[in-house]
Amino acid sequence: MATDSWIRLSYARRLFVWLLGYSLLLVGSMVIFQYGREKEFKAAELNSQLQLVNLHISDGLAEGKTVEQIDLDRFAPLGDIRVSIIDSQGKVIYDNSLDHLPGSDHSGRKEITEAMRNGSGYTLRRHSESTGSTYFYSATRSADGMIVRTALPYSLPLSRILEADHTFLWAMGGLTLLFCFLGFLATRRVGQNILRLDRFAAKAERGEKIIDTEPFPHDELGDISNHIVRLYARLQQAVADRDREHAAAMHQQQEKDRIKKQLTNNINHELKTPVASIHVCIETLLTHENMAPEKRREFLERCLANAGRLKRLLADVAIITRMDDGGRMISRSRVDLQPLIAEVVCDCTPAAEAKGIGIDNEIIGPLTVEGNADLLASVFHNLIENAIAYSGGDSISLKTVSLSSGKAVITVADNGCGVDPSHLPHLFERFYRIDKGRSRASGGTGLGLSIVKNAVLQHGGTIRVANRPSGGLIFTITLPLPRRE
Repeated sequence: MATDSWIRLSYARRLFVWLLGYSLLLVGSMVIFQYGREKEFKAAELNSQLQLVNLHISDGLAEGKTVEQIDLDRFAPLGDIRVSIIDSQGKVIYDNSLDHLPGSDHSGRKEITEAMRNGSGYTLRRHSESTGSTYFYSATRSADGMIVRTALPYSLPLSRILEADHTFLWAMGGLTLLFCFLGFLATRRVGQNILRLDRFAAKAERGEKIIDTEPFPHDELGDISNHIVRLYARLQQAVADRDREHAAAMHQQQEKDRIKKQLTNNINHELKTPVASIHVCIETLLTHENMAPEKRREFLERCLANAGRLKRLLADVAIITRMDDGGRMISRSRVDLQPLIAEVVCDCTPAAEAKGIGIDNEIIGPLTVEGNADLLASVFHNLIENAIAYSGGDSISLKTVSLSSGKAVITVADNGCGVDPSHLPHLFERFYRIDKGRSRASGGTGLGLSIVKNAVLQHGGTIRVANRPSGGLIFTITLPLPRRE
């Protein structure tokens, strides 16, 4: 259980525990070291004061005075000083605190040994068997080899003198608390950053969309976290783009399937009339063998007209299917529209003249675009034929409006009656007819303007239609010009 609890301990808490442990170890080591040094300093300081007493006594003895005759009043602040005189053999020859001198050899005592060897020495704490008390001893060797030793009993004042300064301990304690507090703040900040990253990872695992995240700090961990967030955001964006493209592709495919289905239904509907007419004419010819030659010719001409209509319908359907399914497979080259349009005008002139319509070609050249000559020809062919068949006017004009900004703008207009504005948005729809009976009677397939729009779009252009203020329709075609090399 203890192991599991430790494992489940948060990273910030574990880090704080380790930091606290290291801090306490460091501070403890410093306290122990400094406490020892402080006590040594206090002992050395006390020894220095007792050394002065020893030297004063030694000087007095050198002058022939006895210990009792030597004035020690100025050292009274030190307390009740025990004075001993030891000869060079280690024998105590004087002690102001004993009535009977000990006969034991004192040369083995630490302070005596150091004084004999170095001139001075002290013992921090030793119990005296002679007096039954504990003393701080300080010994000094005099010029004649005698050892003057003074001692202070371990009383409360002496303990306080030798005690380490508690100010240092309080300072280290306060410093330890400050370290702990700062360590807590630092580890908590690290822990909060890790928790933010953990929450982010949990959201990422659930696949949630992350619009914004909590801010990370300006450090290495924050940089790594922000980098991970940016990577995930890019991944999210890539997935979203992929899904959007997939949805668009699916919608495009569904729309294409819908248009194909609609086109198929419309084609079936459009085929019924000419096929039925041809069937009736042929059946009539077969059942009436004795029909008058003039009547027979009329039925044959009707069959031929409907067959021509079928041919045009199938040709238009083939063009639309070709543009829908294989636009990128259409061959392209540099095409000069000026001679191409002139040839189309020439082809359409007989039909126009038959209806008393004049065609005014004001296309200037050279007018070179990148595209397919057949499709471009079908654009202008269908527009002119549409004007001849349905405009009701007596004039058709083709003009180059502008050749600037990398685009060619061409208009095809007539001076007929125009159309109701409600029909304008639908003119380019497949099989859309304003007057269905009139359109079929004129041999139209209902696909001409749809072919025009698709062909223009295949060439990266646009086409608009509007009623002219003076009457009639005007088609405005914009085609991109090739870049100059």
